[in-house]
Amino acid sequence: MKIKNIAIIAHVDHGKTTLVDKIMHHCSLFRENEQSGELILDNNDLERERGITITSKNVSVVYKDTKINIIDTPGHADFGGEVERVLNMADGVLLLVDAFEGPMPQTRFVLQKAIDLGLKPCVVVNKVDKDNCTPDEVHESIFDLMFELGAEEWQLDFPTVYGSAKQNWMSTDWQKPTDSLEPLLDMVLEHVPSFKAEEGSLQMLITSLDFSSFTGRIAIGRLQRGVLKEGLQVALVKRDGSIVKSKIKEIHTFEGMGRKKVTEVQPGDICALVGLEGFEIGDTIADAENPEALQTIAIDEPTMSMLFTINDSPFFGKDGKFVTSRHIKERLEKELEKNLALRMQPTDSADKFMVFGRGVLHLSVLIETMRREGYELQIGQPQVIVKEIDGVKCEPVEEMTIDLPETVSGTAINMVTIRKGEMLSMEGKGDRMVCKFVIPSRGIIGLRNQLLTATAGEAIMTHRFLEYQPLKGGIPERQNGSLVSMETGTAIPYSIDKLQDRGKFFVDPGEDIYEGQVIGENSRQDDMTVNITKTKKLSNVRSSGADDKAKIVPAIKFSLEEALEYIQKDEYVEVTPNHLRIRKIHLKEVDRKRNKI
Repeated sequence: MKIKNIAIIAHVDHGKTTLVDKIMHHCSLFRENEQSGELILDNNDLERERGITITSKNVSVVYKDTKINIIDTPGHADFGGEVERVLNMADGVLLLVDAFEGPMPQTRFVLQKAIDLGLKPCVVVNKVDKDNCTPDEVHESIFDLMFELGAEEWQLDFPTVYGSAKQNWMSTDWQKPTDSLEPLLDMVLEHVPSFKAEEGSLQMLITSLDFSSFTGRIAIGRLQRGVLKEGLQVALVKRDGSIVKSKIKEIHTFEGMGRKKVTEVQPGDICALVGLEGFEIGDTIADAENPEALQTIAIDEPTMSMLFTINDSPFFGKDGKFVTSRHIKERLEKELEKNLALRMQPTDSADKFMVFGRGVLHLSVLIETMRREGYELQIGQPQVIVKEIDGVKCEPVEEMTIDLPETVSGTAINMVTIRKGEMLSMEGKGDRMVCKFVIPSRGIIGLRNQLLTATAGEAIMTHRFLEYQPLKGGIPERQNGSLVSMETGTAIPYSIDKLQDRGKFFVDPGEDIYEGQVIGENSRQDDMTVNITKTKKLSNVRSSGADDKAKIVPAIKFSLEEALEYIQKDEYVEVTPNHLRIRKIHLKEVDRKRNKI
């Protein structure tokens, strides 16, 4: 059977996972009466809640006697490490572009990787059923983008189909809708090259990992040459060049949504191997007698760091199962194995770890996953990684695109320039503006919240890492100070009511709070300790019903990313399975004054 391996790449929200759904339905992977739902490949809770793909998935379909292995990739810039490694398994890429938005920052980033690897691009202009869309102009801009990225002639000669994955049709001409996805699949069969195996001994690069509680760790990759058989003795060539002997117990290939056990695999197919020990992503499985290594996967450096530490607040251990530094360290080490863009360094204290990642979202997904598994931990303020290049201190700089209503574009541009952003271009699309900037990564932390407030929630902001540039100088931090609790106890409505003119609160009446917890935002610049555990004194002079009723403004509740972007240097976010709290590093006011710089 012929095999084609394709990766689907696109900017976030351009419709990759929806397209995979429709291809699976078209190739009748499901019975007629089977309820399969939507976004089938986004299979963990976090992906479904956020509506984004976080880890890449493999699925295989059969169309006209050809097996097509499809790899669905994440579209968010923070998960670029995930995309870089899975592209090694593909022979061609389906580049999906929104017919209204055109190529976006992440499209550019992933396309660059695909072109460098020498993959054949096939273009799908999706969502042509949108109002005011311009499929022909988008097609032109994709050509310009590829040319700009240094594509070769055979890559520039790319086939294109137009259509709407949601409406379940694709066509070579966007003004003539068809009734199925056949033109897309025919394009894949015709233009994606079949894998040509070279002569030589066994070679396979491990590009992703899976874990099963029955069989342990599973290695996934594409067989480059040779034949893999069950029970075969192989050599594992590590990243540093050392060689370990190992044995393959079982081989599985992908079939539909699941896997099928086979006895041997032909070159070009993607397979999962059980029984190997001590392997990592980027190792090569080679011939036991004559091992030859493949080029390992190079991953871009992380640009942001956060301090992870044990939860030592007065409420520790109330929610979570795993609270000690040993638990946190083991969990982070397990994550390092499969999350390639992540790094970890120990600090001078045994219960604090510096974790490095691609961005706030990349690290917050890890924290959210740990929180749901029952871990309790505290996170410090996100910091960008400053490098010294040729004796000059440099910081990461990102390319950012903001799409927002024209009426509020002035406010947004002002916000970005205050944070040392430089404007590159500005173009109108209908009644919206698309502005492009170059801005330091430090400037992006906390910007999304301000932008959404200023534009009544209409701004769409995307950014990707560009390069390191010399430090840009100071960026204004949060203007307002914090309201800090003076006592441990329960928040009383009467006290909150009396203190509402002091600022905005983050806690509801009846919530348990502790001394040193940040319970609100001060309306002024400095921090202020307040006591909201005080009840009303009832005596002969003051009766219980004589005063007005307490009118309390609802508390502000942060999501994890918002909390991480909100905190200042002397604060932690405390994360437990049921609560997110912000607290001062030093809980007692005396200690805070003593340690003030």
